[in-house]
Amino acid sequence: MSTTTDTNEKTDTLGDWEAWQTSFLNEGFTNLRRLAALPFLPEKMARVRKGVTPREIVYEEDRLKLYRYIGEGEIKHKTPLCFVFALVNRPYIVDLKEGRSVVAHFVNAGFDTYLIDWGTPTRAERFLTTDDYVNGYMDNVVNYLRERTGADQVSLLGYCMGGTLSTIYTALHQEKVRNLILLAAGIDFATREGLINLWTDPRYFDVDKFVDTMGNIPADFLQNAFLMLKPIANLIEKPINLMENIHKEEFVEDYLYMETWLNDNIPVPGEVYREFAKYLFQQNLLTKNRLPVGRHTVDLRKITCPLLNLMAKNDDLVPCAQSEPLNDLVSSRDKEKIVWPAGHIGLAVSGKAQKELWPRATEWLAKRSQ
Repeated sequence: MSTTTDTNEKTDTLGDWEAWQTSFLNEGFTNLRRLAALPFLPEKMARVRKGVTPREIVYEEDRLKLYRYIGEGEIKHKTPLCFVFALVNRPYIVDLKEGRSVVAHFVNAGFDTYLIDWGTPTRAERFLTTDDYVNGYMDNVVNYLRERTGADQVSLLGYCMGGTLSTIYTALHQEKVRNLILLAAGIDFATREGLINLWTDPRYFDVDKFVDTMGNIPADFLQNAFLMLKPIANLIEKPINLMENIHKEEFVEDYLYMETWLNDNIPVPGEVYREFAKYLFQQNLLTKNRLPVGRHTVDLRKITCPLLNLMAKNDDLVPCAQSEPLNDLVSSRDKEKIVWPAGHIGLAVSGKAQKELWPRATEWLAKRSQ
């Protein structure tokens, strides 16, 4: 009996040793492939393009450029669609790369598609306000599109801060907006779910002193704030994940495209930052229908157009609790909300969103466009 037991133990030990050797050799060769891939990273970074869909500049004003995307097929819808992105990052995240482009879905579906690039503000723009952006630049763009296309109204697609701006614009100029699509748009800032809400608490943060000292809010400050939302994931797990997958061509390409955009921040005009921090994050005036924008007061009840409100379930920047209340605050009868299993950026570029969410969104808009 003991002889049989000893034999089984030796067999198990030998099997464990062989498995360990195999695992050691496999991991060793994988590490060699990882090291061999390192010298090619700069070349791959140089190949990263900022936007992939053909486009042309059709309108310019100060730093702003309005791009029109050029599709291969005919325009099927008279109502133009205008993308409105945040003032914090550059807008090419919505046209990141082949197979990861929100813009391409609408262009291929026959929409006359445009995008506002706000440009990079200089110190001369530090005093620009929300009123300048909404009732100045945005209204000028919308009027230009109406004149260019002959359409009475345009459809707006606003992402993040751009969604907040689009909501404000629609409330003030409902007669010019046919449809409103929002992605992770901050509306109700009463929630304490997001870290940014806590960081901007007036008990700890004097926004007036900060803006008066800094002028425009530096891109580095904003980037570091975003990194600190998930410091372990951003500063530790992400580099480790890259090294573990650096020998995989598709993974590295996706990683480099995303990191290029994530680190391509721009300053925010100081007065806009002051107004967003004070009137939205600290006082939550938008949901109270008391937000001042120039000589106007924003009343969300004046929004009557069809509304598609898209939210990301795992969004650490704009939690669903900040976006979801909008559907109950507007007067629109035709309104829909979708909570998607993704993060703030994955809502736009993840494989699942590209395959399922955006075909659904284009179909939604097609049914409501001329």
